[in-house]
Amino acid sequence: MKHDVIIIGGGVSGTALLYTLCKYTNMKSIGLIEKYSDFGLVNSSPTMNSQTLHFGDIETNYTLEKAKKVKRAADMVMNYLEHEKAVRGDEGIFIKVPKMVLAVGSEQAKTLRDRYPSFGQLFPKLKMIGKEEIGKIESRILEGRDPEQELLALVTEDGYTVDFRKLSHSFADNAKTLNPDVSIYMNTSVKKIMREEGSFIINTDKGEFEASAVVVAAGSHSLIFAKSLGYGKTYSILSMSGSFYTGPKVLNGKVYTMQIPKLPFAAVHGDPEVHNENITRFGPTAKPIFFLERYNYSTFWGYWKTFGIGIKPLLSILKISSDKAIFNYLLKNVVYDLPWIGKRSFLKEIRKIVPKISLKEIKFAKKVGGTRPQIINNVTKKLELGEAKIVGENIIFNITPSPGASTCLGNAFEDTTKLMEFLSNRFTFEKVQFEKDLVENEIIFTTHK
Repeated sequence: MKHDVIIIGGGVSGTALLYTLCKYTNMKSIGLIEKYSDFGLVNSSPTMNSQTLHFGDIETNYTLEKAKKVKRAADMVMNYLEHEKAVRGDEGIFIKVPKMVLAVGSEQAKTLRDRYPSFGQLFPKLKMIGKEEIGKIESRILEGRDPEQELLALVTEDGYTVDFRKLSHSFADNAKTLNPDVSIYMNTSVKKIMREEGSFIINTDKGEFEASAVVVAAGSHSLIFAKSLGYGKTYSILSMSGSFYTGPKVLNGKVYTMQIPKLPFAAVHGDPEVHNENITRFGPTAKPIFFLERYNYSTFWGYWKTFGIGIKPLLSILKISSDKAIFNYLLKNVVYDLPWIGKRSFLKEIRKIVPKISLKEIKFAKKVGGTRPQIINNVTKKLELGEAKIVGENIIFNITPSPGASTCLGNAFEDTTKLMEFLSNRFTFEKVQFEKDLVENEIIFTTHK
């Protein structure tokens, strides 16, 4: 069980890397280890995320530079999805709907208006529309709203709602077709990673594996393995869970609200369910929990390994929560998950999008919502937003891509480039073909039957 590269984690990030290695390199000896019985059962599951392919066009917390980077990576996923649909037909991996970011009031409208010229150039399909056109696309945004209230929106038809678990399966299936020698070990739990004479020994409950290079794509768990090898000692993880409320189809597409300045958490938005467009999902809420995986109580002690026991993580938390805006936000979000009062409190947030939605129309979505690992830097005592990646000697730890699954192929490109360096360029990475297939408009894939 010796491989050139072993990937730990079978979510959308790990399987995207597996696919990239199998399609665009001449490496044959590749292994993937997944502790569960199937791919994408944690944060890639459609019940554990907002199912959104983020491009940076309607996410108002993105700078133009970040939007450029995210768009490039999201375009890769979009092109892959469109190709798979053309070749295989609709397998329920995604739906495409209109999407908009809604500005309410003169202050938000000015912010959006100022933002549009530069972002409109980056996203040619993005249009700025006023109240009348908003009502034509999403009639319930106007129903019951103060007619004097100023509304403005940026809108595009390219709203992708994605089942990232099915995307994980697609990556893995195509990888196995391209490279029949690839080894996938399911129901295999990694206990420890050790360095030994220039390679890595991976101790699991199914025996030992050896690899020249390793990529750990296990979400929050990645930091545990990093710390065990001496990396990431100055980091802690703040596990932020997100919950959702659902209702009938009150929106035709995705509607995002404006990001609140200073807050590192996603603003409330409404999305159609990927497998049932007659359901609208609102959220997410955001509250800290002491687990690495939502609803998996066995990850409690693992969480404290990533957080760290000591004065530095505690001081970081105290400094972060001392910010009044963040403290009030977190306090309010704790209330949203409570019985009876939570639904009534969150209704106020939903009504910023759909003013006349009633209490009877919405319900708390049980067992829906995952966990996002927010990195705490215990030197700066601040939350580090965006991608969390630690690169060591012949090993990479992906704690979270940025933003989530939307950049899985972009992340795979970077990791594959680094793996070629790790392995002394004994293998080749066809970067030009990767760009041609996944970035350029002319998509030329090898058709897999």
